[in-house]
Amino acid sequence: MRKKIVAGNWKMNNTFEEADDLLFELAESINDLELENQEIIVCPPAIYLEMSTDVGIENGFSVGSQNCSNQQAGAYTGEISAAMIKSLEVKYCLVGHSERRKYNHETHEELAQKVEQLLSNDVSPIFCCGEALEERQAEKHFEIVKAQINDSLFGFSKEEMLNIVVAYEPVWAIGTGVTASSAQAQEMHAFIRSLLSEKYGQDIADEISILYGGSCNPKNAKELFSQADVDGGLIGGASLKADDFLAIIKSF
Repeated sequence: MRKKIVAGNWKMNNTFEEADDLLFELAESINDLELENQEIIVCPPAIYLEMSTDVGIENGFSVGSQNCSNQQAGAYTGEISAAMIKSLEVKYCLVGHSERRKYNHETHEELAQKVEQLLSNDVSPIFCCGEALEERQAEKHFEIVKAQINDSLFGFSKEEMLNIVVAYEPVWAIGTGVTASSAQAQEMHAFIRSLLSEKYGQDIADEISILYGGSCNPKNAKELFSQADVDGGLIGGASLKADDFLAIIKSF
C-alpha cells in the first residue's frame, strides 16, 4: 500500500522564535494522532533543520530540506550537500520546486544530479514537476511533465525509484489561491503513474507516492486526497499555520 504523505514547505518564512513556536505546536498535536500508513514531513529553511529533527524524531514527524547541492563537496559557497543533510537525520529533500526552476534556472540535468546525490546519501528526494499557466492553456501540460520526469528521473533504477516521491505542482496554482480541480489533479496524477508504469512496471508505479501541490488547504484537501492517484499533498502557505496543517493531515 502506498504511503500517504503530507509535507509542509515553509519556504523562506519564520524567524527562529516563530519556527520554534510552530514546531512545538505541531509536535504537541501530531503526537496525539493515530497515523496509519501516513507520514508527516516538515520542510523548514535550512538553518532550522537541526532544531526540526530534534523535535520531529520525538514527536512523530519527519523533516525535509528545501534544497541541496548537485555537488558532493567543495568550493560552493552557500550550498548544502546531501551528506550534510543526512548528517542531521533529515529523511527527505525537495528537488526541482517550481520556484527554484524559475528563479535559479535549474535544469533537468542539474536536478538529476541532485537526485543522485540524495539517493547516494540515503535521503529520499521529493521530486517536483508541473506546468505553467501558458503551457496548460496551450494544452502542453502532459508534454511538459513528461519531459521533466523523463529527463531527470528515468536514468535511475527500479530500486532507486522506490525511494523517490513525486509531487505534481501546477505552477499556476502555487500561491495564487487557484487550485486544480480534483478531476484535473487526478488526471495528471494518473498520467504520471502511467509514465512510471511504462518505464518501471505497474508494480513499481503502484508503490510510488504522488503528492499534489498547489493551494491545497483545509477546505479542499479531503476532496483532493480522495482521488485514486493522489497520495497526499505538498503544502505551502497552509503549513505555516498549525491548525490548518493539522486539518489537512486529518483529511485522509
